[in-house]
Amino acid sequence: MVFCFYLLCYNIRIIRFLKKVQSMKKIDWKRGFTLIELLVVVAIIGILAAVVLASLNNARLRGSDAAIKENLANMRPQAAIYYENNAKYNTTSGTAVTCSVASDGTQTPTPCTALFGDATMLAGMKAAALASGNTVLGATDSTGVSYAVEATLKTNTSTAWCVDSAGKSEITAAAAVSATVCP
Repeated sequence: MVFCFYLLCYNIRIIRFLKKVQSMKKIDWKRGFTLIELLVVVAIIGILAAVVLASLNNARLRGSDAAIKENLANMRPQAAIYYENNAKYNTTSGTAVTCSVASDGTQTPTPCTALFGDATMLAGMKAAALASGNTVLGATDSTGVSYAVEATLKTNTSTAWCVDSAGKSEITAAAAVSATVCP
């Protein structure tokens, strides 16, 4: 008898559970997103993409500026080696030497001479010109004891990075290097 009572209670619980499950609202999986919802999501993704692309472009420009500065900084030790081997930066006393290297590697005068004719110096000027997208300018004085090299920066094309024989590395106004020291 106790066993029958237990079975009856158990069956009643099962019946209540099944009724509860049947009364639950069924989810309609066939219903999709509305057009408005999809358009809102696409618009949000578009806005986020625009912000990311703007940030990446700015980072790319700053990276180019860092490459320009590093290329010019790497020229200083090579210039010191050239000076140690030749006792001056130009080949003929009394003659100032100028050299410009365009972003496509074109040299003016062809070929660059003295310090700027050195293969390592020339490679550094070409690399800086390529990173800058503009011409890199270099000049020595007529006595051959000083030089300066300048490359236009990408983030602000009215400024340039200048490196000279006095040890300066600084931002200057973008102009042709006529002096042999950074202003």
